[in-house]
Amino acid sequence: MINLQIKCLKSEKTESETLYGRFLITGLRPGQGITIGNLLRRILLGDLVGTCITAVRFASFKHEFSTIKGVREDILEILLNLKGIVLKSKTKEPQFARLKIQGPAVLTADLIQLSPLVEIVNPNHYIATISTSNLLEIELKIEHGTSYKLAQQTFNNQSDGFLQIDAVFMPVKKVDFKIENVYDNSKNVSERLIIDVSTNGSLTPEEAISETLEFVVNFFNSLIESKIIDETTELISDNLPVSLNPYRNIPIEELKLSVRPYNCLKRAQINTIGDLLEYSPKKLQELKNFGRKSADEVFMTLKNKLGIVFK
Repeated sequence: MINLQIKCLKSEKTESETLYGRFLITGLRPGQGITIGNLLRRILLGDLVGTCITAVRFASFKHEFSTIKGVREDILEILLNLKGIVLKSKTKEPQFARLKIQGPAVLTADLIQLSPLVEIVNPNHYIATISTSNLLEIELKIEHGTSYKLAQQTFNNQSDGFLQIDAVFMPVKKVDFKIENVYDNSKNVSERLIIDVSTNGSLTPEEAISETLEFVVNFFNSLIESKIIDETTELISDNLPVSLNPYRNIPIEELKLSVRPYNCLKRAQINTIGDLLEYSPKKLQELKNFGRKSADEVFMTLKNKLGIVFK
């Protein structure tokens, strides 16, 4: 019977304002550590939901390469600083925020006017500096999602005037794991898995691990509850006209043959692996200038690269 246990060995806040946690999973059989470690790491980095700024609109500025009079940073620098703001949201619906400041002033994240459903985790995060009495007005679009989303276009020419930015929804910044063998008095071997998790502060490492385990359970429960559809007969009938050889359409250039056998094959209009397999070894050696040495090279390459053996 499997007796798995998980416990938190360490939980702290680092100098870079990230939250760090170390976790230990014990009771694993040999070989299970690498499987579970990879599974948890992929889900932690790619499937946990987060919130971030996805688009920005500047009043009176229509181009991402513009400079703002009286502001130390240009628009590209401001966009980069805005990407560093860490957010938490209680809703999956898109939200909008506003930053309107009369200079001179130092702009930080806590000056942003937010919806009550959104919270800033790092309120002291620097955005820009206004050195004159100019007015800076910015509108922010905040969305909910997973993983990393590239901006489809930097500038939207439609009437909304939003500059789209790359969205980093991932609340987990880094995941490492290692596996150790454990020996008992009877010399039986088991494994223990040590996982290091660093988050951006929008959720704790403990919450990240908990959400990941729930994701795994729900994922496999959905497979258990679904019915296995027997499509074997349909697949066989559908694929009858198709060659069962997966290498048939591979060009012979992929074999990386030497010059003599390659030129002989091309002169004989043998352009793919499928063309080559239509020749018997005896017929292949009847090609002009295609001797025993060239044949051996072709046979050995097919065997080593594709596992195809001529009888």
